[in-house]
Amino acid sequence: MNLEKAKRIIEAAREEARQMGIPQNIAVVDEGGNLVAFERMDGAMLVGVNIAQDKAYTAAGTGFPTDALGELSQPGKLAYGVALADRGRVIVFAGGLPIKEGDKLIGGIGVSGGMAPDDKKVAEAGLKALEK
Repeated sequence: MNLEKAKRIIEAAREEARQMGIPQNIAVVDEGGNLVAFERMDGAMLVGVNIAQDKAYTAAGTGFPTDALGELSQPGKLAYGVALADRGRVIVFAGGLPIKEGDKLIGGIGVSGGMAPDDKKVAEAGLKALEK
């Protein structure tokens, strides 16, 4: 993940959020979970700043969408308790997606500011910027 790609992802995600009328916090991290780019849209919830970054971190660190981890982390499931891992940075609800080039994991995007399904939709729009 480089800054140019991260900016393209954020621009596309921002446009989707703007069209939805939901100010968002948008974070892009590299494959090591290190922040590459971040934007807090005007009016986005302050608590979403860290949540967006942690969603991106979780997606990059696990290779899973954060909502998939939510399903896997229920009692009796394979990843039960994972939400308590890594000093509480692991997020298990929608809005974080791994970023891949082919089969190679290159980072993660995290979005926070709306309801979880809205956050996921904005993150998906960001990923589409890499397909172009």
